[in-house]
Amino acid sequence: MGARAHGAGAMSALPLALTMGDPAGIGPEITAGAWERLRENGPVFAWLGDPACLPAAVPVQEIEEIGEASVVFAEALPVLPMRLSVPVRAGEPDSANAQTVIDSIARAVGLARAGAAGGVVTNPISKAVLRRAGFPHPGHTEFLAELCHVPGREVMMLASPMLRVVPVTIHVSLRDALGMLDETMIVETARMTAQALKRDFGIASPRLAIAGLNPHAGEGGMMGREEIETIIPAIECLRAEGLDVQGPMPPDTMFTQTARKRYDAALCMYHDQALIPLKTLDMANGVNVTLGLPIVRTSPDHGTAFDIAGKGVAEPQSLVAALRLAGELAHNRQVFEKGESA
Repeated sequence: MGARAHGAGAMSALPLALTMGDPAGIGPEITAGAWERLRENGPVFAWLGDPACLPAAVPVQEIEEIGEASVVFAEALPVLPMRLSVPVRAGEPDSANAQTVIDSIARAVGLARAGAAGGVVTNPISKAVLRRAGFPHPGHTEFLAELCHVPGREVMMLASPMLRVVPVTIHVSLRDALGMLDETMIVETARMTAQALKRDFGIASPRLAIAGLNPHAGEGGMMGREEIETIIPAIECLRAEGLDVQGPMPPDTMFTQTARKRYDAALCMYHDQALIPLKTLDMANGVNVTLGLPIVRTSPDHGTAFDIAGKGVAEPQSLVAALRLAGELAHNRQVFEKGESA
């Protein structure tokens, strides 16, 4: 894949909805930093949160409708205000504020589903903090899928200008991942990935690389039979559907600079097989993209970083990349859907 920066293409004409995230984490700081970097060349976004927890130095303009963001963006950070229950102390999360964090996500999704926002970008949340407040979901992605009425269809992609990866199994132990992995899961994940590459990334003929599970992709069964019994049948099914799929590829060689030029996204069998190469190559520009939703959703590829919150050292680059990519994906999706309906 080409090594061009996120957001190098056309941007969404609609403002993006940026959620609050955990207000005791670095979300407020990186939001302010992202606005400073993007205020002159976009994409335009509005932050859904309590302006009291933003850095004092950033100019803020409270707005009533997200469409107003475009008018004020060059001069001030547009905020759709959502008041917190208790004051925020940086680095000290409080579950008393969890409901506002949850409401910010739901409101952002509602704006995108209604066509008022081009997409949703989510600041980092603390799953533990939300769980103490009764939040039933494992994380952002599952909640977003429920809000969009497509539970179980969500697929996680990590994308940077250097590499796109999709783990087939995600936040489970390695032992559980091996038990879950089957041909249907691989096929459905690959289909969703190919569709997203066409619709959202503007790639007319996407090329998928599928990783083996075992060393040397099983070495013909000598190092495991998962390739023979599960992965190769999935690849054959996908090829029969007309998809450009290669593999199973040995995981220790498929992420070299030369190999990456031969595919647009890599499907990996478990979480770390996908995320280690991406974060090693380009963590600063890594973006989490949720595929399979009727809306565009991205997020920075890091957590709340409570340990450095409020110290003025948080780096906003991953959020900048997430906003730029969301703007580009929203534009590409609009173009694709217009073409489909023509």
